[in-house]
Amino acid sequence: MKIRIIMLIGAIMILGACQDKTKENPTIAETNTMAKTEEHYTFNLNDNVTRQKVTFKNRFGITLSGDLYLPKNGRNNLPAIAISGPYGAVKEQSSGLYANQMAARGFATLAFDPSYTGESSGEPRNISSPDINTEDFSAAVDFLGLQENIDRNKIGILGICGFGGYALNAAAPDKRIKAVATSTMYDISRSTANGYYDSKTAEERNKEYIQIGEQRWKDAENGKPAYGPTGLKNLPENVPQFVKEYAAYYTTPRGFHSRSLNSNGSWSLTNPVTNMNAPILQYIKEISPRPVLIIAGEKAHSRYFSETAFEAAAEPKELLIVPNAVHTDLYDQMDKIPFDKLESFFNENLK
Repeated sequence: MKIRIIMLIGAIMILGACQDKTKENPTIAETNTMAKTEEHYTFNLNDNVTRQKVTFKNRFGITLSGDLYLPKNGRNNLPAIAISGPYGAVKEQSSGLYANQMAARGFATLAFDPSYTGESSGEPRNISSPDINTEDFSAAVDFLGLQENIDRNKIGILGICGFGGYALNAAAPDKRIKAVATSTMYDISRSTANGYYDSKTAEERNKEYIQIGEQRWKDAENGKPAYGPTGLKNLPENVPQFVKEYAAYYTTPRGFHSRSLNSNGSWSLTNPVTNMNAPILQYIKEISPRPVLIIAGEKAHSRYFSETAFEAAAEPKELLIVPNAVHTDLYDQMDKIPFDKLESFFNENLK
């Protein structure tokens, strides 16, 4: 039996046929053992920055793994930023690159792997949740606020790609977060439930719910979830250009990492249902009066997510469009990512 199902790949949605053959993704222990032979970061550590592996728990009891970046000047009462994303990436990729750069500019920064991915705990692997992934940001704030060299009244968060939406969602109720920024943002709940540009019909969504329900029976019978094929490898020539741009990042030396499911795996086949049924950003206005900075590429296919989030947010807010940038340019292209703007934004608002 062929099942037509929406599969989220790094915050993109690819509709494909999943046959009886499914991929069994590794456990966290197997993933980490495999990665030891290829432990690397996709960027170089700044000479003025130190990096330390840390762990902390969220309120669901999941142990999150992070890298704490500190400026070498060693001063106290540092402002701090928690950073995560893109959706399906790990801290050795874009979030670490951002953390590295912001630490060089005087901030304590924490890049972390979300629950159920990377080096963070949670079984089964490669699943996401609007609730849990929003909580991951607040747990990162917990951790930062307990560090002796960090001023807990000067903590902000920064979300990349799908974790931009989760960052905005976290900032609304968590008043400890003094400022929030997003880069090349996705609203994962909206994209999963409604398709690109909200083109999915209620009938189409209902069919997906039925298919996912059937998959749940299979997973329950097998005692473990099924996974699709690695979605960004061996792409056909006729995929959209933005899908090719994802592959150019995640499957090449530019951004590949063995623990990144976008590089080396896939989400579970039932993963979409929670995001489809739990919209985020319903209370984005309640971030105010704390400031919001939303950054998007001029030519990004995802630009409309940033623009509608900006429209929905209350003041103070700012939308920065990066000329000629596509979505993945803001993952790692140093001439495109507006680090000067991020520095000034957090300096002005983490007082």
